[in-house]
Amino acid sequence: MNQTPPPARINGLACKNSALVQASDFSFSGLHIPGNTSNQVGSRVTPVSMAQLPGLNTLRISMLQIDFAPWGINLPHTHPRATEILTVLKGSLEVGFVTSNPQNRLITQVLKKRDVFVFPIGLVHFQRNVGAIAGLRNQNPGVITIANAVFGSNPTIAGEVLSKAFQLIKNIVDQLQTKF
Repeated sequence: MNQTPPPARINGLACKNSALVQASDFSFSGLHIPGNTSNQVGSRVTPVSMAQLPGLNTLRISMLQIDFAPWGINLPHTHPRATEILTVLKGSLEVGFVTSNPQNRLITQVLKKRDVFVFPIGLVHFQRNVGAIAGLRNQNPGVITIANAVFGSNPTIAGEVLSKAFQLIKNIVDQLQTKF
């Protein structure tokens, strides 16, 4: 019996038969829709990566739009596989990242409309306030939100470990772990 082999997979996604590729594999509509920022942090990230735009697979790029409520933040996070470049579309945006050990130096700046800022690969970074578009140098950059990863791990990291790491009393660590 002659069976058709399964499609090849690259970056975890099945490669589409080139005869079936369409323009829609290379376009995305949706950034014109403002993200709902009525949440605890006052921001919404709309990704445009391989999941939304299959044509990005293997191209080593992606992008996202971040919508912010007044004083909204994009929580401290890192991209383990991508450098990020950000452009402010309107208003102003406070941005920052922390250098690696042992200095752990905060590099921060307030950007205005059309300003650009780069976050080096793997470094913890954040943004606060008005909207921006960001590009990432990987079609699947990954994102690790620091507080979620540390206080919301499954199973949980021992309270004694986090208490020492963050120099907090264990009751505070226990409270934080219930929030994630």
